[in-house]
Amino acid sequence: MDTAPPVIGALVAGAFSAGLVDAIVGGGGLILIPLLMIALPTVPEPSIIATNKVASVSGTSTAAISFLRRVKVDKSLLTWAVPLALACSAGGALMVSVVNSAILRPIIIVLLLAVGTYVALKPSFGESSAITQRKAISRRRWFLALMVIGLISAYDGFFGPGTGTFLIISLTALLSRSFLESVAMTKVINVSTNVGALCVLAATGNIMWLLGFVLAIANICGSVAGARLVISRGTGFIRIMLLIVVVAMAGKLTYDLFNG
Repeated sequence: MDTAPPVIGALVAGAFSAGLVDAIVGGGGLILIPLLMIALPTVPEPSIIATNKVASVSGTSTAAISFLRRVKVDKSLLTWAVPLALACSAGGALMVSVVNSAILRPIIIVLLLAVGTYVALKPSFGESSAITQRKAISRRRWFLALMVIGLISAYDGFFGPGTGTFLIISLTALLSRSFLESVAMTKVINVSTNVGALCVLAATGNIMWLLGFVLAIANICGSVAGARLVISRGTGFIRIMLLIVVVAMAGKLTYDLFNG
């Protein structure tokens, strides 16, 4: 595909920004997907989404490795969550042709606003100091967390906006984790959701591989920078970024709802 250098430059910058934001609280797709649609107006939407997944899975994998090296996570949960997320996201991707994503937008907007309001009104939510005395997680909550992870993973396969944010909030609330721990686990789970969806999308032959690999390099660089910011600045920084991304996602989805 013949694309002008300024357009490639803009897409590379967008991929870096998407990786940066995604590594912190998720939501990178809201940056890169619209940019790809603007820059490549003649390319079908499935091909845009599939190409974005190539960049996303690369950056998310890099961020996951960075977090696992520095943050202690619940590996017993991830042992179950990773294959579950892989299978559910692949199933979600198969549902693309039968589920109208426009139906989901009002629901996701309401959920995002509810999440933002809760985080804003409860300053202790996700703070390490607030959970140092946490009790052992009951088996019921552990299985509930897995169910929620499966649902969010399926959602990521056929729609996607807010997946990382919903995972962070769910893990923090259900498993009494700090934001930092939840972000680290979310990155690992997100690798699985991206791989599952990418495998299904790759089978369609819609991926622009060369462009995807170029954007993947930029996304990896952004993810490394984002992971370092999160680890160095901690939960307070994550909280602020989470609220910013929630407002941005709700605004973008509302705009799409009335102008789609």
